[in-house]
Amino acid sequence: MPTASPRILLLTPPLTQLNTPYPATAYIKGFLTGRDYDVTQADMGLQLVLRLFSEAGLKRVFQEIEAGGFDLSDNARRMLRLQRRYLATIGPVIRFLQNKDLTLAPRICHGRFLPEASRFDNVADLETAFGTMGLTDQARHLATLYLEDLADLIKETVGPHFGFSRYAEKLALSATSFEPLHQELEAGPNLLDRMLLEELEPLLARVQPDVVGFTVPFPGNLYGALRLAKRIKETNPATVTIMGGGYPNTELRTIKEPRFFDYIDYLTLDDGEGPWLRLLEYLGGSNEQKARHAERSRSISTVQVISTGGSEAVEMLRQAQHDVLHNDVLPDRSQFQRTFLRDENGQIQYINHPHPDVPHHEVGTPDYSDLPLTEYLSVLEVLNPMHRLWSDGRWNKLTVAHGCYWKRCSFCDVTLDYISRYETAPSTLLVDRIEQIIQQTGQTGFHFVDEAAPPLALRDLAVELLKRRVPITWWGNIRFEKTFSADLCRLLAASGCIAVSGGLEVASDRLLALMEKGVTLAQVARVTDGFTQAGIMVHAYLMYGFPTQTAQETIDSLEVVRQLFAAGVVQSGYWHRFSMTAHSPVGKNPAKYQVQAIGPEPAGFAWNDLWHDDPLGTDHETFGPGLAKSLYNYLHGVALDEPLARWFDFKTPRPTTPRHLVQQALQAPEKPDFARQNQRLFWLGNAPELRLEAGKKAPRAVLTCYEQAEDFEVKTTEAAGRWLHQLLTSLSEDYDTKVLLKEAAATFPASEGSFEAFLQSSAWQLVREKGLLLI
Repeated sequence: MPTASPRILLLTPPLTQLNTPYPATAYIKGFLTGRDYDVTQADMGLQLVLRLFSEAGLKRVFQEIEAGGFDLSDNARRMLRLQRRYLATIGPVIRFLQNKDLTLAPRICHGRFLPEASRFDNVADLETAFGTMGLTDQARHLATLYLEDLADLIKETVGPHFGFSRYAEKLALSATSFEPLHQELEAGPNLLDRMLLEELEPLLARVQPDVVGFTVPFPGNLYGALRLAKRIKETNPATVTIMGGGYPNTELRTIKEPRFFDYIDYLTLDDGEGPWLRLLEYLGGSNEQKARHAERSRSISTVQVISTGGSEAVEMLRQAQHDVLHNDVLPDRSQFQRTFLRDENGQIQYINHPHPDVPHHEVGTPDYSDLPLTEYLSVLEVLNPMHRLWSDGRWNKLTVAHGCYWKRCSFCDVTLDYISRYETAPSTLLVDRIEQIIQQTGQTGFHFVDEAAPPLALRDLAVELLKRRVPITWWGNIRFEKTFSADLCRLLAASGCIAVSGGLEVASDRLLALMEKGVTLAQVARVTDGFTQAGIMVHAYLMYGFPTQTAQETIDSLEVVRQLFAAGVVQSGYWHRFSMTAHSPVGKNPAKYQVQAIGPEPAGFAWNDLWHDDPLGTDHETFGPGLAKSLYNYLHGVALDEPLARWFDFKTPRPTTPRHLVQQALQAPEKPDFARQNQRLFWLGNAPELRLEAGKKAPRAVLTCYEQAEDFEVKTTEAAGRWLHQLLTSLSEDYDTKVLLKEAAATFPASEGSFEAFLQSSAWQLVREKGLLLI
């Protein structure tokens, strides 16, 4: 590592989320600062939003609209007439959404405080939707509608590319050609672009970076990144620009467009830690090492001048030459890892020296310092409870493991590194990172952003959290697999889990097998029930339009979804239209799935989303509105017993799914405890107190357990009571020793008869109900 390392600025371009920072820059900053690099990070999306949605920012918007001669809709003209009210309310609303002035909630809800435009047209059901959620949530939703009204006005007029979680997304979606983006970038900046660049200038002046890195996780971040990079190159061409992130990882793996590299010097793929190290060694080390080369060259010349041919001088010369040639070789680009660049001849090169990847346990702790965490906005856009977690509240984002342990789903990008390379980190290290992040941010909410968090890793994490008494609130994505037993769900809930999301996809056993999901409908029903019974909200990702899916299978899938909501085991969901991607098994081998890839033709830039023809499937497009409408109602417990045909304005087949499929799955008997001898015992409660009471024939043992919400007593024989007391006491005090059920059975008093019979006793069943888990 050079002693004079380059100054690094990491930027998240507009726009991702308003409520919490996207974690990519925090990850890279944590990794690089751990290696003594000087790193600053900034969320340009947040800075743009706060500049735009201020009194000064809106004044500029209204002035430009009035001066611009726009052909305004009736809604926009109404808002223009109310501009004085918007200017008066924007500051208080932003402070309210930043949780800095929650006393504004009653005025927002009842005081006609906010000017209202078209987004308020459909809020008559607010009382129903928010009846149990409280005044502050109602106000947050209304304030969000107010901002969305303003966003609609901006998009109609001065900022056609604006969106709250995306910026110029259409320019990057399926952008096989770079030409539309290039034309937009070469045109003069619009008002929002100018505001964005105004935020950039003082940042550059303060940091004076040698290297600027952009994370582009989504299509809606690409234009902003390139607009910022263009200004950096205009003001200081020597500044090196680097781009990485989810969008390049999936869309730009075959890039051949030289004009892209007018803005970006180096484009990296997959995990950034390794490529950044190689780039920084090259960029930071070259000047210093060149200086050392020059100094040693001068030493060689001096030796040559003073040499008289003596053996000592000749040996000095030989040693100096050896040092230059072998010991301090200048870094060269051949050592780059997963990096695109444009060479001196204008050709695009992809360099990937086979360096090993940085192991997951060595990537370090995400570093959120220098991000203004108190400035983010907690918005409440839609009434879907899982989507609310995405947009409301500030969450520290962390990964339990790298990649996916399953990595077989045929619709997923299983050939790419972020899915295919599966690595875990010890639970002790994960909780170390959690504690560091809490200390740094003051926030105890965590969103585990794994593609599918491994159940056994979550188990170990939960045990470690409980052992250390680290109180966090967390949620994440999982697979609905049978490893998530009811007991494991209870353990996760005790560690702070409040919600999980998982892919049910198409609720058809035939299609689930074709997708290689590795789950069945009955299994999904039982797993979701386990989470629900543990008090954990369940969100189901649903899919329609998978290859060869028929209209009958679409309706049958909807029937399963209806049953899951009616049974109360799923509380949230969302229908996604199937998309064929170039890096999925379907995209790699469409013939296997009986579809035909029909485009688009590559044009040198992005390449991921593929058009396809499904000759055996139904007209999937027609089902989208009805599926969305039905799910919205099911979310609110409405029309759960109505015929499915009511959601569609065309004739649909009757469902063939058994009417009680889910209920029958939920009623299936669970594996009895005596068949789980190799599972670990875990006690969620405190150490109980033991006392003996006189009985008719012999003393009785009474164990009193004092818990958070209630106390309860367990009564059994004296010998069994003493054994149970010792077991629960040791489990409550020693988290490190794993006690298997068969090991506990070996110490069970022989005088009490068979252990299997005791496992069916009321005493054992009560303790199991109250928190003795088998995991």
